[in-house]
Amino acid sequence: MIRIGFYSGSFDPVTLGHTDVIRRAAGLLDRLVIGIGVNPGKSPMFTTDDRIAMLQDEVRPIVRDTKTKIEVVTFSGLAVDAAKANRATVIVRGLRDGTDFDYEMQMAGMNGEMAPDIQTVYVAASPHVRHIAANLVRAVVSMGGDPSPFVSKDVLKRLKAKAAKSK
Repeated sequence: MIRIGFYSGSFDPVTLGHTDVIRRAAGLLDRLVIGIGVNPGKSPMFTTDDRIAMLQDEVRPIVRDTKTKIEVVTFSGLAVDAAKANRATVIVRGLRDGTDFDYEMQMAGMNGEMAPDIQTVYVAASPHVRHIAANLVRAVVSMGGDPSPFVSKDVLKRLKAKAAKSK
């Protein structure tokens, strides 16, 4: 049986915390589908195409190292429905702290009611990335701070280009 996981988020931008969870989840799965949630009511920093490109660049070394097939898709609506559509048997969720755990347990309960055949698996973020959140990275960038400790060099280039355009 092929183990297919679904890991969703906005990935705006992709952080070292995201790639930590992706790398660790890839070690458990045969195929990992990364779902970028698209909500027309929100105004992300990066376009959907930019986020797809960032993720594809970031997962390339993970695919090479783990041999796990990783695919990047977009979805609107419920993540659990996107997981079903991608034949996932596992929803992967990253945990940073107890606050994440409380929220994620509620989400797992709701998803379990809607899709009892899909299990939620939690991946605890590594200690050196537990404090990273994409919304905080965006805040650092918007206030002229240095986001380099929180993102890869490639994502940093994109963030700098975005900041230069907005000036």
